[in-house]
Amino acid sequence: MNRQTRARRALSTVANPGTYRSLARLVNFFGYDLAGQSDISVGRGVRMSPTTSVRNGARITIGDGVHIGQWSCLWAGDTTGSIVIGDHALLAPEVFITASDYDMDAGPGPVMDLPKKEADIRIGANTWLGARVVVVAGVTIGDGTIVAAGSVVTKDLPPDCVAGGIPARVIRARGSRSES
Repeated sequence: MNRQTRARRALSTVANPGTYRSLARLVNFFGYDLAGQSDISVGRGVRMSPTTSVRNGARITIGDGVHIGQWSCLWAGDTTGSIVIGDHALLAPEVFITASDYDMDAGPGPVMDLPKKEADIRIGANTWLGARVVVVAGVTIGDGTIVAAGSVVTKDLPPDCVAGGIPARVIRARGSRSES
């Protein structure tokens, strides 16, 4: 392709209104998705990926030295459910934490019209949530706990354990090689 053809294609892209509609959609997506980040209470030395999705950031507290990986989601409740992450917690990429779930037993009809159940989430200090871990409303993860990649945490996990699975369960105590 010669230089003149490339210049014509570039000019047609710049002149195309669809280009600007696509750009506006992209800006809107990131503006919506990241809007709550500025409202979060953040400790010293926190490293949070710019691709982290936040909802209701005013109900999220992040301790000192926390690292939050790419494409993770921190979704606090609309009215009551908060998320508290302790000091030096490590969240791998694509961790999803939501303090708000739809109440599937509230009745028939579209799920999006059902009321929500909101409950606080507490993630202890010195924890590690592996890639693609899901943490649902009302869960407490104890200090020093490691949760294996791909796990779904639906119930509280005690301190200093290694947990994994769907739903997540304690596999063993940290510092121990034996199965529990």
